[in-house]
Amino acid sequence: QVQLVESGGGLVQAGGSLRLSCAFSGSIFSANAMGWYRQAPGKQRELVADNPSGDSTNYADSVKGRFTISRDNTKNTVYLQMNSLKPEDTAVYYCHADQFRRGVKYDYWGQGTQVTVSS
Repeated sequence: QVQLVESGGGLVQAGGSLRLSCAFSGSIFSANAMGWYRQAPGKQRELVADNPSGDSTNYADSVKGRFTISRDNTKNTVYLQMNSLKPEDTAVYYCHADQFRRGVKYDYWGQGTQVTVSS
């Protein structure tokens, strides 16, 4: 059974840094795209950053220059380095991965990890 296990959330002061990790396991096939989304109270889930394939990356405008997504394919793990954190970055962060098997796309989500930035 495919699992995405996240770690690294927590409470940090504005201007601080956190690093999130997400490990993909439970499949003999590797993940295709991997990325991070977040959902703040009362708001819709939004894309933070993703790595669709190879070295390509996408970032939300609000995090460009502050967050960096990286990936270790040998460990099937994706990371999100978050610097210069702001109170508006407070949200539950979810890891996402997709996978293609026999031409069918499957989407997987982690359980979410809370990031709280105090002012």
